[in-house]
Amino acid sequence: MNFVQPIRDTDKIEAMKRYLLGKNKRNYMLFVIGINTGLRISDILQLKKEDLFKTHLKLREKKTKKEKRIRIPPSIRKELIEYAKDLKDGEYAFRSRQGGNSPIDRSTAYRILREAADYISLEEVGTHTLRKTFGYHFYHLTKDVAMLQEIFNHSSPHITLKYIGVNQDAMDKAMMKYKI
Repeated sequence: MNFVQPIRDTDKIEAMKRYLLGKNKRNYMLFVIGINTGLRISDILQLKKEDLFKTHLKLREKKTKKEKRIRIPPSIRKELIEYAKDLKDGEYAFRSRQGGNSPIDRSTAYRILREAADYISLEEVGTHTLRKTFGYHFYHLTKDVAMLQEIFNHSSPHITLKYIGVNQDAMDKAMMKYKI
């Protein structure tokens, strides 16, 4: 399994958004909801039309089986509602084009993100990049590692900081100054 990084540069995030929106709204919304909620891709893919109209996403995480309640940031709510209006009742938000009402699979989500990342020359991108990007920017905005640890359900702040690449950033910065 490849190690992925958060997208640290907000210009790169905007470039990814533009690229994905140019392809189609579904792929764009997948990216937007991922970087704004911190959900795992397996949980994002289970969302249905009705979920997108709510102020909070309530779900049982596929990985941990724990109940989770996540606020949809007001900054994306209007866009989600507009997107959801075009879906049928009970339809998966990120429906596969293979027919029927089933969500895209993880490998399709990965291909969507990799294609966009390749287009803007980003490396170390995968489906977990969405969650890590959320965490990285949430931490830099709030400086609240304890809250982020709770959101991610991590066992320690150290794990959370390592997960979002903050420890790596600090090491890189220190090494830039290092000289004997």
